[in-house]
Amino acid sequence: MKKGIHPESYRMCAFKDMGTGDIVLNKSCANTKETIEVDGAEYPLIKMEISMFSHPFYTGKVKLIDTAGRVDKFRNRYAKFSK
Repeated sequence: MKKGIHPESYRMCAFKDMGTGDIVLNKSCANTKETIEVDGAEYPLIKMEISMFSHPFYTGKVKLIDTAGRVDKFRNRYAKFSK
């Protein structure tokens, strides 16, 4: 790795999933103006719209969006090959 291109000011930050309210502590050098208290200590707060707590892949709540019955047409067309 090249020297001098990575920041050296890593610190513990609280990453909060705004959808579920879950908080993860991790090192980061991201700028933030807000702080939050977690387990009696104050950390810089980084808000996230989606994380492992709310992402459909990790939660198993994947939604299949079917437009004009394309999925059904595909399944019917290739049903003979699945047996």
